Amino acid sequence: MPYENSVHAMEERVAEIRAGTAAEQVWLLEHPPLYTAGTSARPDELLDAGRFPVHTTGRGGQYTYHGPGQRVAYVMLDLKPRGQDLRSYVCALEDWIIGTLERFNLSGARHTGRVGVWVKRDADHDDKIAALGVRVRRWVSYHGIAINLDPDLTHFDGIVPCGITQHGVTSLVGQGLPVNMAELDVALKQQFEETFDVETVVV
Repeated sequence: MPYENSVHAMEERVAEIRAGTAAEQVWLLEHPPLYTAGTSARPDELLDAGRFPVHTTGRGGQYTYHGPGQRVAYVMLDLKPRGQDLRSYVCALEDWIIGTLERFNLSGARHTGRVGVWVKRDADHDDKIAALGVRVRRWVSYHGIAINLDPDLTHFDGIVPCGITQHGVTSLVGQGLPVNMAELDVALKQQFEETFDVETVVV
């Protein structure tokens, strides 16, 4: 799905959730290859501006990549009945990812000062397997997470992913897990229900 179409549709849905005319929703999709610049993005972290389209976005964070083989989840939740705690919400998103990876026997972790979910490469280095970037408007969330299932990891070379140079990026398939997108989606749905203590309906 084209990125700009997604953002426009998200903003419409968020307004409807705030107005009480639409239910909360999570979208699972893929984008064509592109880079997005969050609110903390620095120009020197865009290493190859001509490689893919670059979209400036209102989510938090720095530069990230989206493309085929990566599952993007846009999460539109009303945080008012969930304590209006943005830090707790981001932690819950990380827990959702970590729990999903555990369903494939892959150990993911969060690290202080590094948003996202990481897997151990060696004693000194971690590789990022999932990114987070959120925005909240009147306590309704949007944007969300991106999990690398099997994207072309060389596409990350055009940016400094999330401003971090000391570590790399990886994917489920890169970790030796022959997971397909349908299997990942089932795990995401099941773990979302557990992490956020809700029942979901696929539409």
